[in-house]
Amino acid sequence: MDRRLFFTAAATTAASYSRILGANDRITAGIIGAGGQGRGVWGRFLKQPDVNPGAVCDVYRPHLERAMAMAEGKAKAYTDFRKLLEQKDIEAVIVATPDHWHALPTVMACQAGKDVYVEKPLSLTVREGRVMVDAARKYNRVVQTGSQQRSGAHYARAVEIIRSGKLGKIAHITAGHIRNSMPGFGRPPDCPPPPELDWDMWLGPAPYRPYNPFRCIYNFRWFWDYSGGQMTNWGAHNLDIARWAMNVRAPLSVAAFGGRYALEDGGETPDVQEVIYNFPGFVLVWSVREMNSAGKAGFEFHGTKGNLSISRSGFKVTAENWEETDEKTFKKKPNSKKAMVAEISDPGSEQPVAHVRNFLDCVKSRQRPNADVEEGHLTAVMCHLGNIATRLGRSLRWDAEKEQIIGDPEANRWLEKEYRRPWQLPKIS
Repeated sequence: MDRRLFFTAAATTAASYSRILGANDRITAGIIGAGGQGRGVWGRFLKQPDVNPGAVCDVYRPHLERAMAMAEGKAKAYTDFRKLLEQKDIEAVIVATPDHWHALPTVMACQAGKDVYVEKPLSLTVREGRVMVDAARKYNRVVQTGSQQRSGAHYARAVEIIRSGKLGKIAHITAGHIRNSMPGFGRPPDCPPPPELDWDMWLGPAPYRPYNPFRCIYNFRWFWDYSGGQMTNWGAHNLDIARWAMNVRAPLSVAAFGGRYALEDGGETPDVQEVIYNFPGFVLVWSVREMNSAGKAGFEFHGTKGNLSISRSGFKVTAENWEETDEKTFKKKPNSKKAMVAEISDPGSEQPVAHVRNFLDCVKSRQRPNADVEEGHLTAVMCHLGNIATRLGRSLRWDAEKEQIIGDPEANRWLEKEYRRPWQLPKIS
């Protein structure tokens, strides 16, 4: 058994947790981005007995007020995250903004000497992610990506089975997301922003666009300026587990097809997408379908001896049957089928609270967390490459060491985005 694999993903026992509390002070935390996802994470932080609420920042007043109410008057309110980072007593920062706002607050928090829990996907571009990793390392900060499945005990058990070889040679992995979102999310006209929203600050480094209610709050995910569709939404979760289980950093090449073919709204990201990742010795396929809910997407590792399907509610191992071959006739022997692995069902485990707890414990111990920023970056790179290949309509070869697309200058220009003035991504050297 891999000691590090299991102990980093396991929940802290009551006895060890008491020792931690006895040896360390409480952690004062702040949150940047208090929408639905942000408030969910904020609530889990506030339920931890060693967390003090320090500050809340959001550019949309209703979100700000709801998160402030959760702090029961113990936090300061801001509409500019830079003011929150100036607050000296803040030790840890949650960044739960839309994706295009993940990089700047994370890097600036590291520069301000604060540890960071940043939602997934880690970045909007490959370049942003590398700068975030560099900032965490230069300033010796704990930065946890919000990929909470990394802290699920049953995910760790599944990874151990996959790495043990019990399933045989794993040569094919399938993952995806299927739902019916027809006819779409609406197409409202542009209009003046509501007075309770600072639209210019919400856009931040993204290109200026007239306000449209469809672009804000949850639906930002369907616009390339701010996110990457289901590829960076659900893909960032399952591709992360695939990388972890197979113990790989990056694919050799990526091919992809798709587009927004059916949804009748103003969104841009694909409602159908097929991405094929080529790794040494195996292929991973990511599928998205948002215009029809038939069938099952699932997340499954296919080995020569067995299969492992997994979700947040648990995993199941099913056997493959082998037949003996007659050495003289080279034909399969009748009645010789044999199950090559014992079938297993494993119940799910709690993940979101365990992930927060892992981060807080690492803030105190200064160890790398379960979903360290580097792991979040490598997974986000996979997502970004899948989207770039989809949008360009061609295969890409990837140099993981240089973080460059091989022999394709046009594709390499998609690895970063120009920021709208006055925002600039810091250079970390």
